[in-house]
Amino acid sequence: MNWAVIIPLLLFLVVIFFIGFWASKFVKSSDSFLSEYFLGGRELGGFILAMTMIATYGSASSFIGGPGVAYTQGFGWVLLSMSQVATGYFVLMILGKKFAIMARRYNAVTLIDFLKERYQSKWVVLTSAFSIIIFLFSAMAAQWVGGARLIESLTGISYLGALFIFAISVLVYVIIGGFRAVAVTDAVQGIVMLVGTLVLLIAVVIAGGGVSNIVADLQAENPNLITPYGFDGNLSAAYVSSFWLLVGVGVVGLPQVTVRAMSYKNSKAMHRALIIGTVVVGFIMLFMHLIGVFARPILPGIEVGDKVMPLIALEVLPAWVAGIVLAAPMAAIMSTVDSLLLLVSSSVVKDVYLNYIEPKASHEKVKKLSMGVTAILGIAVCLMALDPPNLLIWLNLFAFGGLEAAFIWPVVLGLYWSKGNKHGALASMLTGILSYTLFHNFYPEAFGMHTVVLPVVLSFLAFILVSLITAKNAGAGTGSNYDSLERSM
Repeated sequence: MNWAVIIPLLLFLVVIFFIGFWASKFVKSSDSFLSEYFLGGRELGGFILAMTMIATYGSASSFIGGPGVAYTQGFGWVLLSMSQVATGYFVLMILGKKFAIMARRYNAVTLIDFLKERYQSKWVVLTSAFSIIIFLFSAMAAQWVGGARLIESLTGISYLGALFIFAISVLVYVIIGGFRAVAVTDAVQGIVMLVGTLVLLIAVVIAGGGVSNIVADLQAENPNLITPYGFDGNLSAAYVSSFWLLVGVGVVGLPQVTVRAMSYKNSKAMHRALIIGTVVVGFIMLFMHLIGVFARPILPGIEVGDKVMPLIALEVLPAWVAGIVLAAPMAAIMSTVDSLLLLVSSSVVKDVYLNYIEPKASHEKVKKLSMGVTAILGIAVCLMALDPPNLLIWLNLFAFGGLEAAFIWPVVLGLYWSKGNKHGALASMLTGILSYTLFHNFYPEAFGMHTVVLPVVLSFLAFILVSLITAKNAGAGTGSNYDSLERSM
């Protein structure tokens, strides 16, 4: 084992555990366990809001999988990855104040709380919870794989041993500290990501003899590597453009990101997060994917793309610096895993158990159940990650597309279209989920675009048409409650 690399990572984990124990006192003393455990008491400031959004979104696929694909595809994948710059901006601009105000009026702790009160439908709630549990299991499995592969590359221990170490590390501080622990650790992890990305990029450019030499080496190997079309010319304009929906505008439909838009303290915090989030996402995504491309001439022949980041860091940096820098992808992975764990746990406990099984459960029972479900989910995902794919980014993007197809229109049109009702929302969700699953399995790149595009279009049409057809029979609690809230803002 390379202890010069491992010791900085261990120190980083100690800091994360300390934050978890610090946050646990808020969980213990809070009058509202659910609001504190799953939403941090709605007290996030601008900087922490920006960082928790970035750290949650900037996951293993951004820091491990993304550079791995860029290593293979070249500059075309860097161009594609920059569609993520708009993520934080679109989420906070589209949801913004309106979503936060309505979430507070509804006393919503989760996205499904909002949907439940907006549409007054048991089936919308159960379909939402089912979607989150199914698709986020895929996303969490991707993060577990990324964390384990990182530890495996650094320590030389087996994949299974690395998976076990990573799972224990995350579960401890998430279970005891809840959302506040997640948000504060995300802020720390976001700073680590920024610094680590910059240091590694500079080291890679120096090791490659400068940008001009690296580009010349890439061109000599394969001229397609320095074009927008990928190493084999398959990155078409339609495919690259479709990623503006998948990882740009469509992120509004991701429950793990939208929940951040109901957790900030005030308007000032939201405006500050808009600026900080956009700048930081652009910085990290551009430089991290450039590192993946620049690594190709320095370390040719890497067969498992997910190992590019740890291997290039160990190659171009002193061991102790590599340990600090590799805390960045570790931070990205942990910050996404913790958020997804809490989200799936809240779907099971808050949205299904408390709504339909035992609405009058005691405070203590809810507390024990929340922590227990979080632990069980973590173990279940760990078992799913035992047989990892070669590139975890595809597993993560599959989950992204499924969640967006299910949620984007019930959330956005639920906020801005008073005629939208429970029938339209349910039709939109079912259309999005079923069409996405079918396209993914049988026609994955329809018209040269990513699978998510057509399901999102179809779910939009389903929402509009069914809402209009059933408008007279929608009943109270769909549009009427929304209209009164709209007038009171």
